[in-house]
Amino acid sequence: MFNIVQKRRWYFIFSGVLIALSLTAMAVSYARFGQPLRIGIDFTGGSIFVLEFEDAVTEDQIREVFSDFELEGAIVQPLGSPDEHRWQVRTREVTAEEVGEILTALETQVGGLNRDALTFDTVEPAIGTEVARAAGLAILVASLVIVAFMWFSFRRVPNAFRYGVCTIAGMTHNLLIAFGFYALMGIVAGWEVDSLFLTATLTVIGFSVQDVIVVFDRIRENIPKYRREPFEKVVNRSILETIHRSLATQLNAMFVMVAIILFGGTTIKPFISVLLVGMVSETYSAIFIAVPLLVVWEKAARRRAAARAAA
Repeated sequence: MFNIVQKRRWYFIFSGVLIALSLTAMAVSYARFGQPLRIGIDFTGGSIFVLEFEDAVTEDQIREVFSDFELEGAIVQPLGSPDEHRWQVRTREVTAEEVGEILTALETQVGGLNRDALTFDTVEPAIGTEVARAAGLAILVASLVIVAFMWFSFRRVPNAFRYGVCTIAGMTHNLLIAFGFYALMGIVAGWEVDSLFLTATLTVIGFSVQDVIVVFDRIRENIPKYRREPFEKVVNRSILETIHRSLATQLNAMFVMVAIILFGGTTIKPFISVLLVGMVSETYSAIFIAVPLLVVWEKAARRRAAARAAA
């Protein structure tokens, strides 16, 4: 029987490298933008234009107009295919009077605008702060619910609390990887944290529990069946009995996500990309992080108990 758990030190080293790279990406983002992840107007407040021009224009042309209105920090991004001539511009909050002047300047200096396709939204800073607070609270509540759920589900297993803590450890691993990826894309491609990112984060949390609980549940079933086997061997047996199910389920979802990234719209790609990275990380961490951590904890506790008994 192939021993997956025995090689846990290598898994921990690999995850440590990934987490270090993620923290580095967030540190670079903080140095460049003052934020570990670039925060969008959904949280900071501001204005967003969606513009459709009649002819092809360049980012520099659009940015020059916004700079004339002291909006040098405007984030200008193309939307859709190049022949649609659609652009999204994020700025600090602007007044209705400024909006009219900006649109007139764009038509004069850049090119004709399709006014029917124009959209403009404003997000108040207070609303953004409230959304950020609610998001943080949601993640905290989700973590507490996971610990409580795991403890209740495995209450008949010795040291049930450890199962919940190891699940949270795996979830934290996945969130750090996802945050590091998004920080990197914020530096490279200008991605910003918005409400869809929060949705992706909460989904990653849900994914993080999905596979772990399958393996833990099999461990719970196997413990009384193989009482004479060492705990590590029981855990390894449980992983091998469930790994095919986990991989089959996750790969199906991953293929769909890759298809959406390749052929879907521009605005949905950051959301799907975070989900994909989170799912890959979750599939890995469920087998190679959370479960081996449980083994390490259990073996350390037994060594301490044996030392106390010998003393």
